[in-house]
Amino acid sequence: MAFDEDLAHRIRAVLGALDVQATEQRMFGGLAVMVRGHMTVGVMGDELLVRVGKEGHDDALRRPHTREFDFTGRPMSSMVVVTEPGLTSDDDLAAWVRRGLDFTATLPAK
Repeated sequence: MAFDEDLAHRIRAVLGALDVQATEQRMFGGLAVMVRGHMTVGVMGDELLVRVGKEGHDDALRRPHTREFDFTGRPMSSMVVVTEPGLTSDDDLAAWVRRGLDFTATLPAK
């Protein structure tokens, strides 16, 4: 599965504006964005994956245009998918990227 290069570019712009050092890894046909050694956000197709942690999972799913991440057929309780309609504005995308950053900031660096 190819991933949306435009969405990846927009994520890079958000991280640059926030002065966040990140690395990228191709994963499962998509792109994983790693911060401090942890996957923070990712792109699969034209959708955004956001690591929100178990505590933030239910709240994130109450937001419009989200669903559980179940790539393997088993839902992951620490990640959500944000579909394309929830990413149309740069502010919406930035808010989701910040949410992922906020969670991974609670984890020890790898």
